[in-house]
Amino acid sequence: MKRVLVINPNTRTDMTAMVVDAARLALPEVEIRPATGRFGGLYIASRAAFAIAGHAAIEAWAEHGEGCDAVLLACFGDPGLDALREIAPVPVVGLVEAAAIEAAAGGARYAIVTGGLRWGPMLEEMVRLRRLDATLAGIHTIPPTGGAIASDPDAFRDILADACRHCVSAFGAERVILGGAGLIGLAARVQPFVDVPVICSVEAGFRAVAAALAAPPAVVPPPQPDGVASVGLLPALARYL
Repeated sequence: MKRVLVINPNTRTDMTAMVVDAARLALPEVEIRPATGRFGGLYIASRAAFAIAGHAAIEAWAEHGEGCDAVLLACFGDPGLDALREIAPVPVVGLVEAAAIEAAAGGARYAIVTGGLRWGPMLEEMVRLRRLDATLAGIHTIPPTGGAIASDPDAFRDILADACRHCVSAFGAERVILGGAGLIGLAARVQPFVDVPVICSVEAGFRAVAAALAAPPAVVPPPQPDGVASVGLLPALARYL
C-alpha cells in the first residue's frame, strides 16, 4: 500500500485531523500519515508565520517522511515547498500549485478566493513563481482568516459565495479556486450560488497526489548533505545539511 505524508505546517491538530479525514475518503487505497507543525502559528496569515511554517514543514518531513511515497503540503500557500522538493526523493504536492494547474487547464481564466487580507500579494508572487499567472484573472481576499472560517464554516458561506461571484463579474473568471485547508468542504456548499466551477484547493491537492502516485516513479537520487554544521535543529533535520 502506498503511503502519503500529509503535512499541516500550522499547529492546529484539529485542522490536521480534518484534512486527514478527507484524504482518507478521497484516497481510500492509500495509507495517510499525518504530521502537524511542532511549532509556529495556529494559522498562517502573514509572511512571518509563513516563513516559520516552512521550517515546520521540512522538519515534519525529516521526522515522519521515511517510507512515504508522496507528500501533500496541506496549506494554501505552500510554505517550504521547494525546500521539501530538495530533500524529499518523492513527489511533493502543494495546494496553490495543484489548484492553479487544475483551474488554468485549457487556458481558462481563473481567480482565487481565500481568507486573510495579507494573502493577496503573497499569492500573486507564488502563482507568478510557478509560472501559472498567464490566465490568472485576479485574487480576492476576505478579512476573516482561514482559521476563523474553519471554526464556523456555515457562518461564512454567503460571504465566500459573494466573493466568488465578484471574481466572475469583476475579473471575468471562468473558474474560481476556494483556497485554504480551513475551507475544505466549502466549495461544494458555495457552488450552487456561483455560475462557474468552484475548485476546492484541498481536493485539487488530493487529485494531484493520486496522479503522482499513479505515474511511473521517477528515479531520484537521495539528497546529499552539504556537510554544513548546524545549531539548534532537531537531529532528524540537521542530517539534511
